[in-house]
Amino acid sequence: VHLVESGGGLVQAGGSLRLSCATSGRTFGTYAMGWFRQAPGKEREFVATISRSGGATSYADSVKGRFAISRDNAKNTVYLQMNSLKPEDTAVYYCAAKNSYWGLVRLQADVDYWGQGTQVTVSS
Repeated sequence: VHLVESGGGLVQAGGSLRLSCATSGRTFGTYAMGWFRQAPGKEREFVATISRSGGATSYADSVKGRFAISRDNAKNTVYLQMNSLKPEDTAVYYCAAKNSYWGLVRLQADVDYWGQGTQVTVSS
């Protein structure tokens, strides 16, 4: 499975960005999907996750109420809408997938596939 992120860039604090993660393969609907991020000098951390059907989501406390994860199984794509961005949201954002899984993927150890990452920079 090949995951390709897009939509990153430079934005001012308070602004918005929407990240996309397009996947290859015909079984996207069987994957639990997630977004993680890694800021400079820090460990990679969980941001958001969505179940294979899209019926369940979960967020890190730091982004709850500002970010929204969604998916379009017909387009094999997962999205991360990021609003009210803060300088501390600056990081490389990674798309992640767990194959054939009915739950949510919050732990890096549970991830089967990673994207290459997309840079998000929020200026103050």
